[in-house]
Amino acid sequence: MQPSEIKNLNIAIVGAGYGGAAAAKALSLLGATVNVYEQAPFSGEVGAGIGLRPATMQRFRQWGIFDDIAKVTSPSDYFEILTATGEPIMKDAWPESGDLKQTHLIHRRDFIDALLGVLPEGMVHFNHRLEKIEDKGEHAVLTFADGKTVEADLVIGADGIKSAVREQLFSKKGPVFAGEHAYRAVISTDAAHGMVVDDNLRMYIGHGTKVYLLPLRHRGQVSFDVTALNSDGTWTPNVTIDDMVKTVEGFDERLVAITRELDLSTVSIKAVYDIDPIDVWHSDSVALMGDAAHSMLHHQGQGANSAIEDAGALADALVEADSVKEALALYQATRKPVTDELQRISRQGWSEGELNDVFPGQKPDAQSAAPAR
Repeated sequence: MQPSEIKNLNIAIVGAGYGGAAAAKALSLLGATVNVYEQAPFSGEVGAGIGLRPATMQRFRQWGIFDDIAKVTSPSDYFEILTATGEPIMKDAWPESGDLKQTHLIHRRDFIDALLGVLPEGMVHFNHRLEKIEDKGEHAVLTFADGKTVEADLVIGADGIKSAVREQLFSKKGPVFAGEHAYRAVISTDAAHGMVVDDNLRMYIGHGTKVYLLPLRHRGQVSFDVTALNSDGTWTPNVTIDDMVKTVEGFDERLVAITRELDLSTVSIKAVYDIDPIDVWHSDSVALMGDAAHSMLHHQGQGANSAIEDAGALADALVEADSVKEALALYQATRKPVTDELQRISRQGWSEGELNDVFPGQKPDAQSAAPAR
């Protein structure tokens, strides 16, 4: 589309999470009029740590916000996977993007604050719960819980795994339980029993459990994540510290000690869900992105990264295509094959013997000699 055409676009984004905020930045840089509508009364993203891959940081460089994000991160050179008791299985550098080689480890709270902080004042409207979306072909109409209506040339549904936009226009199928729980906490580095020695992600696997240690040394903290098999699909299950300790039996005693010493009131306890791939992400004037389009299990650490990549691909498509309709088709054609594969890989209940399938093309030669456990 011509720059003048993009500047005449009125774009409404539903959801002010990673994808929505990133899309708002990318599209506003093109000159479009952008408004973001978030159901929460204020920015309240919480949780633990995530890793922003080099390709994601490359997008932030493109949008001129690299430094805003990087200053609240710990850059990591590699990730390592170990057995439950700490024997190395594989160690590899992060996939590079241009001259960027490091994955930046960041707290979710800091990440969303940094993204929202680079948006123009007044662009994000909190306390707007979407009740209804009407697809009118060349435009769409949003109706919020307070009765307010908004008309837009393009609506982006970035409203998460329980997306109202997806449910009303694209798929009635709900989230799918993965048979796992995720217990996440952020603790001080001092409480990590000496296990945080640098800025690199380590994953310990065994006995149906995965333990992630993601350093946030710029904060003096570490993100501690236990993902364990569990048949209770309650969205926010009732779990005790003793229950958590049982999931790490047989692990390095320091990991057991960290788990035992957790303050339950600070632990995020969630059943793990994703969605089945959906056939169509867009109409002529509405598109899904991020978890609304392709929520995936966290085993690949690609949820937030995929949302950022969606935002970049959507902005690129608007520049390359001749109309909004063509741009949305190009956007889906570019991103859906990638996220379909990530969803598939992330669903694998992987063990040490399956790492080449889970991290395709990244299995080092040394791993083939590693003893099976």
